[in-house]
Amino acid sequence: MTDVTELTGKLLIAMPGMGDPRFEKSVVVVVAHGADGGMGLIVNKPAPSIGLGHLFEQLSIEGQSGGDKLVYFGGPVENSRGFVLHDADYRQDDTTLSIDPQFGMTATLDILRAMAEGGGPEKSLVALGYAGWGPGQLEEEIAENGWLIADANPDLVFSDDHSGKWIAAIETLGIDPIMLSAEGGRA
Repeated sequence: MTDVTELTGKLLIAMPGMGDPRFEKSVVVVVAHGADGGMGLIVNKPAPSIGLGHLFEQLSIEGQSGGDKLVYFGGPVENSRGFVLHDADYRQDDTTLSIDPQFGMTATLDILRAMAEGGGPEKSLVALGYAGWGPGQLEEEIAENGWLIADANPDLVFSDDHSGKWIAAIETLGIDPIMLSAEGGRA
């Protein structure tokens, strides 16, 4: 196992051959990481058959601004729980987790109400569920060639081109995705 490296605010990009099909070709924003483990949100996999308008309806939230936006599968843990990843300019006093200078995350109904009324963050992504790792688990997956690490770019993260995010994320590293291999090696 490798030493704990601060990954909060970074992108994890699933390598080809990822053993878990839930993470195949996933792009994950790490929202928290440390010695106790990590948490991230998958930002390129729309949740099947649910949009933001449908979510507003289920939660009895009035207003319909942004109701046509997608809701994403944020990960396999607590997939009935919602999270809003957003630009750092938006903040709710005690409920927003400041991830880094570019991103924040809020998981309350207040942010959804604000979004439905046309307020809220300028850039956002709503996800159901999250990806979670225990102590040392993420570092082990990285060492086993499961993930690439890149800087998170808000334009990429909040892009509507969910099907192109995986390739775009890899290309930010100067790598041609066709050159990636599922096999890892050590020199």
